[in-house]
Amino acid sequence: MKFRVAREVLADAVAWTARSLPPRPSVPVLAGIMLDVEGNTLSVSGFDYEVSARSEVDVHATDGGRALVPGRLLAEITRALPPHPVEIVAEGSRLSISCSNARFSLPTLPVEDYPSLPSMPSAAGVVESDAFAEAVGQVAIAAGRDDTLPMLTGVRLEIEDDLVTLAATDRYRLAVREFAWRPETPGLTAAVLVPARTLADAAKTLTSGPEVVLSLSSGTSGEGILGLSGKDRQTTTRLLDAEFVKYRAIMPSSSTSFATLPVGMFTDAAKRVALVAERGTPLRCEFTPGTVTLKAGGSDDEGQAEERCDVEFDGDPLTIGFNPTFLLDGLAAVHTERARMDFTSALKPAVLSGVEPERDPDAAEKPAVRPGSYRYLIMPVRLPG
Repeated sequence: MKFRVAREVLADAVAWTARSLPPRPSVPVLAGIMLDVEGNTLSVSGFDYEVSARSEVDVHATDGGRALVPGRLLAEITRALPPHPVEIVAEGSRLSISCSNARFSLPTLPVEDYPSLPSMPSAAGVVESDAFAEAVGQVAIAAGRDDTLPMLTGVRLEIEDDLVTLAATDRYRLAVREFAWRPETPGLTAAVLVPARTLADAAKTLTSGPEVVLSLSSGTSGEGILGLSGKDRQTTTRLLDAEFVKYRAIMPSSSTSFATLPVGMFTDAAKRVALVAERGTPLRCEFTPGTVTLKAGGSDDEGQAEERCDVEFDGDPLTIGFNPTFLLDGLAAVHTERARMDFTSALKPAVLSGVEPERDPDAAEKPAVRPGSYRYLIMPVRLPG
């Protein structure tokens, strides 16, 4: 195998693939990145039996072939190379990398021991890459991180014809986002549970092209695969074989009061007050018409903070406590200048959603935004006293 390629192109492909490599592989070959040259196309791939990633780039090849090399080391080397064309040659058990005056020689891993990448499932539909990345990012923040509860570490992906719904929860908060897409088959329905970290990472890094193709396999229990492909890149992940919570029953259908918050001002105030909140202690929010007062701390041996913020509030005065981190995560995810928070009582969940700006009736028509397309439910924290 012998080829020449631009340093930036190679470094980008290797870095993207290396993101999916396991930090502690079960067998040494899974720490490798496969370089496969066919014609003038280089395929850079990685696989750990759960997640696969493959990127294709154009190269000037003299000889085709395959080589398996330590992935993270290759990523570090290609990132550090000078901005000149790179020549790579694989001979025997070594891979040589030449770039300007820099020379590297790496040992290769046994290609015959490397598992075959899973085939990409059949395409289910297409979504705009930026919209997909935003939606996944808004929802994945609420997913759990405790691997002993796999049903909480995933994002529920539901397809109902031209509407996709994403949902995730860690029991203390729940995020739900809906968005439109173009299904391959009209009337398509599906519901799967995708590992949240894998989905979030893939969605963030598949924005180089205008669209992302979602592919689904319908294997037996525990064998389903989700495929995501964008411009010159594709990734697959094994689906979680777990039952997701019935989240629609958790989301309140009505409220007794609500506040309309200026997101930037309210967020800044909450961050300042939360500075004195000890780990596990709540941020106290006292809502009255026109104002919310944020408080944290209070005991003699800890700091105290208080700040008022102008808001619109409709309902009886309400005092409610939130985990500051969870509240700030939700505020950062609404992606609007104003947000609405609906309440039923101080001990029941509140729901945060974005408030879309009012449309100018004389402005050019734009695609309609589905009302309530993003909702972030947050459980309150019982306040002392």
